Amino acid sequence: MRLPVCAGWEDPATDLPILRLTLYVVLRSMAVVHEATYLILTALAEQTLHGYGVVQAVQRLSAGEITLRPGTLYGALDRLAEQKLITVDHEQVVDGRLRRYYRLSASGTTALATQTERLRRHTAAAERALRTRPDPAGSPA
Repeated sequence: MRLPVCAGWEDPATDLPILRLTLYVVLRSMAVVHEATYLILTALAEQTLHGYGVVQAVQRLSAGEITLRPGTLYGALDRLAEQKLITVDHEQVVDGRLRRYYRLSASGTTALATQTERLRRHTAAAERALRTRPDPAGSPA
């Protein structure tokens, strides 16, 4: 098996090429998903949406706490598409402008389910900690 090498990246101590550990990068990127990214994936799990539809869905899902700006949204959509978590479902011209519709891919569905379970475990741990936390006076809450 030949390991991929990052072109132009050498270890300064040895001048040997640095190996790109793709598997590590993929697993690490899946370990922590930002809240906005999680909500984008959740919105696309519900239905195929165009960019502004994603913005509206994220606002609804977050009860108005998160408003995605266009630069943030389209950067996230490009990154998620590059990671194969979402795909372009179709494109449509509306009022002379191209509207691109996105959908959650099979790997995106798996990633969303994995993140949902991870957050569920973290929420349960936080709830347990809060139940057993002594109040400021020193007695359990």
